[in-house]
Amino acid sequence: MTLPSHKEPTSSSASQATTRPHISWRYIAASLALSVVAMSIVIVMTYTPGTLEHLKPKRFPGLFLALGVSALRIYLGAARLKLFSDGQLTWPGAFRLILSWDFASAVTPSTIGGAPVATYAMTREGVSLGKSTIVMMFGVLLDHIWYSLAVPLLLITGLYFEVIPEQAGVVGGVTMMLIYIALIGYGGLLTYGLLVNPSSLKSMVKQIFRLPLLRRVKEKALIEAENLEAHSNQIRSKPPVYFAKAFGLTLGMWLCRIALPVIVILSLLPANEVMLVLRSLAMHLSFVAVPTPGGSGGVEGLFVLFLGPLIDRAAFIGLAVFLWRMISYYISIGLGMFAFSWYARKS
Repeated sequence: MTLPSHKEPTSSSASQATTRPHISWRYIAASLALSVVAMSIVIVMTYTPGTLEHLKPKRFPGLFLALGVSALRIYLGAARLKLFSDGQLTWPGAFRLILSWDFASAVTPSTIGGAPVATYAMTREGVSLGKSTIVMMFGVLLDHIWYSLAVPLLLITGLYFEVIPEQAGVVGGVTMMLIYIALIGYGGLLTYGLLVNPSSLKSMVKQIFRLPLLRRVKEKALIEAENLEAHSNQIRSKPPVYFAKAFGLTLGMWLCRIALPVIVILSLLPANEVMLVLRSLAMHLSFVAVPTPGGSGGVEGLFVLFLGPLIDRAAFIGLAVFLWRMISYYISIGLGMFAFSWYARKS
C-alpha cells in the first residue's frame, strides 16, 4: 500500500521535503498471519470441551465496556494530536490521523513504528512537515515520561506483588530490567533534546548528514533541523497548564490500554483485579521489545505469560486472548485502513 506523493501548496522547503511513506502488504500479511497462528496455538493448547458452558451471561456487558474503553483511547489520542497541533488539525482530521497511526503501528515492525506515516498524514491535513515532526516527537516524549513513572511504580509494587511472573524465570526478569533501563534512558535523552537543549537536535542532524550517502539531502535536512529547533522552542514556551493537559491525555490513553485486557478477562470470570492491573502494565511495557510487525505473535505470548496464570480456568485463556486482540488489534486495523485510504483518495 503506497500513498501517492504530495506537496503542500506552500513555498516552504519543509513541505517539499515530505516523503512518500510506504506500507508493505508483506508487513500486513505477516502481522495478520503471526497473530492468527499465535492465537490458534493458544486456543488449541488451552481449550477443553464444555468451556463455553461456564460463561456467565451477567458478565457479558463487560465486553461492551471494553469496546467503550477502546473508543475512549481513540478519542483521547485524537484530542492529544489536536492539542499538539495548536488547533491546526480539525476533529475529523485528528481522528483520521490517530486511526492511521494505529493502523501503521499495527502492521509495521516496532523498529519502524507508525510515526513516519502519521507525520506524512499530518502534512496532508495541512500541518507543515516541521510542525508535524515535532508533534510526533513530543508525543513520543510524553509516552516515555509515562514509562519513567510507570517503571518505579512496578519496581515498588514488585516488593509486595509478583509483578514479573515466576514463569518468566531469571532471563525474563533480567530482560524486563533492561527494558526498563532503556525506556528511562531514551526518555531522558528526548527530554533533554526537546525541552532543555533543542540546539542539540540540530547539532546531531549536522553530524548525521555528514555521512557520504546523506550529503545530497544535507541542505534540506538542515532546514528541517532549523524548523525543528524553532518548534521545540515553541513547546518550551507553553504554559504549565498546556503540559498538564498534554500529560493528562497521555495518561488517559495508557490507562485505557492497560484496562482493556483487565476488563476482557473480568468479562469472562472473576480474577484478582490488583494483580491484573499490575501485570497488564508490566506486559505493555514489555511490548517494546517485540520486533515483529505490530508485535504480532509476541504480544499474544506475553499475554499468556503475564495474565494467563491469573485466569483460574486455563480453558478461558485462549478466549481471552482472542477477544482482547479482536478489540485492540483487528478492529484497529479495519478502522485504520478505512481512515488511511482517505489520504489516497484525496490525491
